[in-house]
Amino acid sequence: MPDTPQQGELPLEAPPLPEDAPFLPARMVNEYVYCPRLAYLEWVQGEWAESADTVEGAHAHRRVDREDRPLPPADALGEADRPRTRSVTLSSRRLGLVARIDLVESDGESVVPVDYKRGKRPHVATGAYEPERVQLCVQGLLLEENGYRCTEGVLYFAESRERVRVVFDEELREATRGAIGGLRLVAAGGRIPPPLRDSPKCPRCSLVGICLPDEVNHFHRTGATPRPIAVRRDEALPLYVQANNVRLAKKGETITLTEEDGPTTTARLIDVSQVVLMGNARMTTPCLHALMRREIPVTWHSYGGWFLGHTVGLGHKNVELREAQYRASFTPAVSLAVARSLVAAKVRNSRTMMRRNWRGDEHERELVLKTLRRLADRTRHARDADTLLGLEGEAAAVYFRAFAGLLRAPAAVPVTDHAQCAVHQPSGETVPVTAPATGAEGGIGAAGEGAPATGAEPAADNTGGATPLPAFRFDRRNRRPPTDPVNALLSFAYSMLTRTFTVTLSAIGFDVYRGFYHRPRYGRPALALDLMEPFRPIVADSTVLQAINNGEVKPGDFLHGGAGTALKSAGRKRFIAAFERRLAQETTHPIFGYRLTMRRLIEVQGRLFGRYLMGEIKEYPHYLPR
Repeated sequence: MPDTPQQGELPLEAPPLPEDAPFLPARMVNEYVYCPRLAYLEWVQGEWAESADTVEGAHAHRRVDREDRPLPPADALGEADRPRTRSVTLSSRRLGLVARIDLVESDGESVVPVDYKRGKRPHVATGAYEPERVQLCVQGLLLEENGYRCTEGVLYFAESRERVRVVFDEELREATRGAIGGLRLVAAGGRIPPPLRDSPKCPRCSLVGICLPDEVNHFHRTGATPRPIAVRRDEALPLYVQANNVRLAKKGETITLTEEDGPTTTARLIDVSQVVLMGNARMTTPCLHALMRREIPVTWHSYGGWFLGHTVGLGHKNVELREAQYRASFTPAVSLAVARSLVAAKVRNSRTMMRRNWRGDEHERELVLKTLRRLADRTRHARDADTLLGLEGEAAAVYFRAFAGLLRAPAAVPVTDHAQCAVHQPSGETVPVTAPATGAEGGIGAAGEGAPATGAEPAADNTGGATPLPAFRFDRRNRRPPTDPVNALLSFAYSMLTRTFTVTLSAIGFDVYRGFYHRPRYGRPALALDLMEPFRPIVADSTVLQAINNGEVKPGDFLHGGAGTALKSAGRKRFIAAFERRLAQETTHPIFGYRLTMRRLIEVQGRLFGRYLMGEIKEYPHYLPR
């Protein structure tokens, strides 16, 4: 049977570059040829993450990136006293590109761009891979656009110290012009290219944890199991500062923490994922600048633990994600569908907590599990937001009425008048600083909601009316302020979970103040409250149960003053450590099958929610452990 002639493809020319549009970096043409989705993530959505390869590449360019004398004009090449010029920046409005060329060599008549690459020379027929050859050809085209004669270039591989000559023949020029047009069309089109499928390129890509190629493809192909390539180990941890009158300053690559008339301790910047300041802490401008440059957020709390806000650098530049968030949140049908799924997942995870941790009568347990399962089914079919709110309230009432059946009350312990504040890091390193302990019911409201009804914080233990509570008891959920130790722990845990989601979602690129289920209110991070709903029982309630049942927090760690109950500083420090330890615990993702920490899971779920809003996946996959 004769071969059927194939229809050829005509290259589609990109639209003219608008006057106010920035030039595309030549490096993005390399990324586009390597993976169009990678180029889109980096250029259009502003995503970036370091990897061993990117750090090694920056090291290989450390010499050629130094600024040099300007490249002589094309008509004066023969008169130049130096045949080499380093770090040459050229641009072209017609091509819409800009490039910084590592090295330009000249023989007096023509020029040769030299591009430095990490690693060894690949043993392929063309001498180098296609993305590198195309990027080098882009540099040649830019030189020609600026009046120079350029017919070839050189790729220099730093590890093997080899030079590979690349001739700019018509075939390579045509491929390069096609890649330039394709990149500009993709950037102007406003739709992210699909991820590669089962590609060996993905595991080494620095953006694999942002792109989530296997995870996105999983929902388009039945039975495809994602490779555990989205999991990375992050050694950095939050740095909590609870001591009074602490000064944070930058010294080299460390943060120094100095308490007034007290000791000084240090924390390496590379080991810090965020800084949490509680109370009267001061930070120098150079220290804050260093944290912002590294995109390390600083969260500010009152001395009692109330979440006041957080400071970041420029923030994420992904406008596309926020546009998709706004479109979906202002569409009533989409908002209701998202809200129903979130509440249903929360009720199902509450049921899982009951099933796993019940300590009471088995008949009562089965009744509670049956009721929660029925309510979870009903939430998926709620006809409006008010009905959904009622069903969530009914499920919460059932859950918290039975919550005491999950607790094991410890024996009472003696109560001290003062506790130790500390500059504390969850790794276990603490620097004690003698200071009066204060109570805290922390956060954005008692249950992650708006500011408290009154501006007063719980009384400190050095005031006259404060008395210790004898034991753990729990009758019902209450807040603003909480009236017993268990409610105080729940409220503080929800506050810390709210902060965790606020920081994570802001780093991904969301507007945390525009949600789907929680109504917008001044100062309320509605989206963080939305997406944390399924994690309340799994993270916050689980930490409370662990802290009480394991004896990490004791009845003597609480104060009762006026109408509220609060944690002392020493108890709060131990509870924060328990909360961070919970976030560091590994779990198996029930959909994808690989293991990752709870902290990393929250980021993955946030990115999957973004993929859902941008139309890449049809449904948002919830984390529903068995």
